[in-house]
Amino acid sequence: MLKIVQLTKTYREKRTPALKDLSLEIPRGQIVGLFGENGAGKTTLMKCILGFHGYVGSITLDGNPISRDNIAKISFATSEHSFFPNLTATAHKEFYAAHFPNFKSKRYEGLMSFFDLPHHKPLKHFSMGQQNQFEVILALCQGADYVLMDEPFAGNDVFNREDFYKVLLGILESNETVILSTHLIEEVSEFIGRAILIHGGELIADVTSDELDETGVTLIDFIKQKYSYRHDRAGRAIRDITGEGDE
Repeated sequence: MLKIVQLTKTYREKRTPALKDLSLEIPRGQIVGLFGENGAGKTTLMKCILGFHGYVGSITLDGNPISRDNIAKISFATSEHSFFPNLTATAHKEFYAAHFPNFKSKRYEGLMSFFDLPHHKPLKHFSMGQQNQFEVILALCQGADYVLMDEPFAGNDVFNREDFYKVLLGILESNETVILSTHLIEEVSEFIGRAILIHGGELIADVTSDELDETGVTLIDFIKQKYSYRHDRAGRAIRDITGEGDE
């Protein structure tokens, strides 16, 4: 169980906290969508879990603070990238296999084949989309119980993404949880089992796909409701810019 209690994070240069008294419990075996507008606090939340930021509050994994003793149970895929650009994919595999006892070699080979990535080319010579794909592969093959993904599909076409969601559902084991932060809400709505919404650093909704199905509300409509989305926003902006409709 990943448990977050009254998490607050304030950056020195900002008066308003990036996260405010946020509490969550995320058990194993879930695919969780983490949603919110730019600046909502999604990336900050993930980096606090990983220990990249100091914070006020509590984050525990199976009742223990996250430290060197258990950090291998959490992996991270981000478009900022965390690989070694001068090393090849094979060199990365060997490095991960040496440092993570639960590294999933068979999954690694299968995902490399799925994405059709080269094994012996330095990562700096991969395209941006290929680099993001490889980042996801490393995160999924580390052998972690919790896989955090922060906008991992930048530079990938829609068909690649759709097929990957299907593969992800097929390969995850019962003890693995994926926490996926993305703006591609409609794309992932059929693949996640739970949606967590953050606004202004605060948790504003936590709902399962089964609960949404019972109400007959789609995920995108649910999010629009929670964010008080104005359907006339674009029209108002056009009128303000063009002056159309002014007397």
